[in-house]
Amino acid sequence: MSLKLDPRTKLYMIFVVSAVVMMSATTPFLWTVRIIMTMIPILLLITEKHFAAFRFLILYGAALLLTFRYLSENSKGFLSAFLVGYCSIIVQFMPAMITAWYVIKTTKIGEFVCAMQKIHIPDGITISLAVVMRFFPTIKEEYTAIRDAMKMRGIMLGGGNATGMIEYRLIPLLFSCVNIGDELSAAAVTRGLGGKVKRTSVQVLKMRAADYMLMLLFSAALAFFLVSKYFR
Repeated sequence: MSLKLDPRTKLYMIFVVSAVVMMSATTPFLWTVRIIMTMIPILLLITEKHFAAFRFLILYGAALLLTFRYLSENSKGFLSAFLVGYCSIIVQFMPAMITAWYVIKTTKIGEFVCAMQKIHIPDGITISLAVVMRFFPTIKEEYTAIRDAMKMRGIMLGGGNATGMIEYRLIPLLFSCVNIGDELSAAAVTRGLGGKVKRTSVQVLKMRAADYMLMLLFSAALAFFLVSKYFR
């Protein structure tokens, strides 16, 4: 059963999670708060049938396991040092990445723009974020199409050399990036973003009980994190 959340709730989740990951977790309680906040968007993705969230879960769980059970700052050797740095980056920034991915995957551009207008965000920021939200998924689709086209022509990994890889895959992708950026910008302007007249929306946003509960939960988690870290 999917849980439809208001885009404003999702934006608040990103804000809180981003604020938390900027602060280091130094006690078991702080780590518990951070892990719970990470699990929520993963579970929400699963309820929306985005089962790729299991990959996030496995990667995050493996990084936590290695960090707390097998690795330490005193680990010796190149491999251990590499794993310490890699796992630290995953554990530190994965919560924000998962939350952002959840927002992108479950929010329509019209809903996002309407939510940004509801909270009185300037159009310049709204347009930029709306373009970014559509840009990366479109680039992924474009790269998949280029890769499939190369496979049909029998070109695998550039024929086995780096030069061919750049020529046959990256160069078409770069030209696609330029065209996609122009098209998305034109689409945004066509829909009235940035105009002098206040833009209306067919989207009707309404906060529900689940939205208020999640916002309260994330607010409490942020408050507990700040109090435990700086005032105890």
